[in-house]
Amino acid sequence: MNEPPTIAAVLLAAGASSRMGTPKALLEFRSETLLDRQIALYSPYCRPVVCVLGYAAAQVAAGLRRADEAVLVLNPRPERGQLSSLQCGLKALPPCDAVFFLPADSPGVRQETLDGMVAAWRDAAPDFVIPQFRGRRGHPVLMNAALIEGMLAMPEGASAR
Repeated sequence: MNEPPTIAAVLLAAGASSRMGTPKALLEFRSETLLDRQIALYSPYCRPVVCVLGYAAAQVAAGLRRADEAVLVLNPRPERGQLSSLQCGLKALPPCDAVFFLPADSPGVRQETLDGMVAAWRDAAPDFVIPQFRGRRGHPVLMNAALIEGMLAMPEGASAR
């Protein structure tokens, strides 16, 4: 009997939120923090859900209500940018078949979107499944795990785009 594919998630919450003045991951949206909302959304689909923290990591970790449902990982050099956080999260993953990734401050992602993305990935196992809204690409990205090694090899300053 074939095992069902395993999907992980990497939620990026390492940014400085300098314009906001407080960590975006802890902003309240519909009675929960943005990061708690993402943990709750991805937990039914993903093992594990990895949250990459950086700036204000202790404050963010202490402010989470669902920290026990996720693996918290520290990006020791978040000033290197979002790709460095993604690489930290990918390094923390056990073997899996695919991985969702997105910034934690994306509260508009709906369960229906994830359902459709997982179905599309299971049907064809493409390199990426990226949702679109009004002709524009959005979040999250669902990436085939075969690409993790290449993402980890990308140089500092590169972009995950």
